[in-house]
Amino acid sequence: MPRSPSWVVVIGVILVLQTVSATLGRVVPVAGPAFTVEFGWNESWVGYLMAANIVGALLALTAGIGLMHRLGGVRALQWSLLIGSASLLLYLLPSVALALFASACVGLSNGIASPAGSEVLQRFTPAAHRNLVFSIKQAGVPLGGVVGGLAIPPLVEAMGWRLAAVVVAVACILATVLTWSLRSGIDPPPGERPRQPLASFRLDDILVPLRSLSRGNRLWRASWIGAFLAVPQAAWVTFVVTYLVIALDQSLSTAGLVFAVMQATSVLGRIVLGWVADHMASSSTTLAIAALASSISTILLAFSTSAWPLWTFITLAAVAGIAVAGWNGVQIAEVARRSPPELIGETAAGAVIFVFIANMLTPIAFAAFVAVTGRYDVAFLVSAAFGLICLPLLYGLDRVTEKPGR
Repeated sequence: MPRSPSWVVVIGVILVLQTVSATLGRVVPVAGPAFTVEFGWNESWVGYLMAANIVGALLALTAGIGLMHRLGGVRALQWSLLIGSASLLLYLLPSVALALFASACVGLSNGIASPAGSEVLQRFTPAAHRNLVFSIKQAGVPLGGVVGGLAIPPLVEAMGWRLAAVVVAVACILATVLTWSLRSGIDPPPGERPRQPLASFRLDDILVPLRSLSRGNRLWRASWIGAFLAVPQAAWVTFVVTYLVIALDQSLSTAGLVFAVMQATSVLGRIVLGWVADHMASSSTTLAIAALASSISTILLAFSTSAWPLWTFITLAAVAGIAVAGWNGVQIAEVARRSPPELIGETAAGAVIFVFIANMLTPIAFAAFVAVTGRYDVAFLVSAAFGLICLPLLYGLDRVTEKPGR
């Protein structure tokens, strides 16, 4: 039996795979203004393509949850990356249907990443460092956004968006190859893995992640909090580049820089918030601060104008990275803490389903609203309100006196 690596190495493997998965998912929101213009599509199609991405992620979290158990978390992540990178080739053709299908395939990797990483890290992480470690894992998402925001626009301008997509696909394949041999010491041996089908479309199997949320204390409430916090986050990640380019007349490189700054500070923000939650011993207070700051920064974005100097957009993006996107690690660690040990993967998937539904519906509603009204500012203001909704839900979350259930 292969020797298990140290938990630090395990974190590194999960972080690398989650980072490239996130970079893969940033091709559409960052390069979207380039190929939608070339194909003659309305810019709001970026929102619909991102919604298709979430559909693929939800499919992975429900019908495909058996894949994670059958293959092991690391191997499931690796295979989903290979599928997602291959699907980028479909964007090269001017077909809305193929673009939607490609986005759904990319979403498979994004969907597998969180529950697979949670299952692995829960087995290897010391309890005293859980919030910090899970926040480091979740930092891979904005870290992938940094790579996407800094690398994709220059690649688009230098080589065209098609070759930029090919470069991202090659990076995903390379990361998979480099981590391939490490999997044997991390995933359970074949005899210890549940014998589940790789995919199941039976309603009972699809509902397992959601039903598992009734098996732990306040898991339902923690999941709703994640969904509401995801609304302003989805609005920023999906539309900030398009908003800056289309509505505020900024260049794609400038918008990409702002996007990258937001994602870079999100990396730091997730780690800092995880450390704060561990040392305050209060996830609810940490999440409440993040929710309030998320709403304020999104409101400021709504009131921005093309007359603002670049440094103001960068400053706002830096704050938003911490506030709007820094909460994920603390929230998913809280879900893991409240979950029965044997159901970590299922409850993580169930909580992420809530987040991904918000990530799916937000771009659709945002895009439809902008298509009808042309008002990005009002759409951002509505998104900001969801952060405030979290505050009453967070009250008393740290208490663990009630019986498991909703």
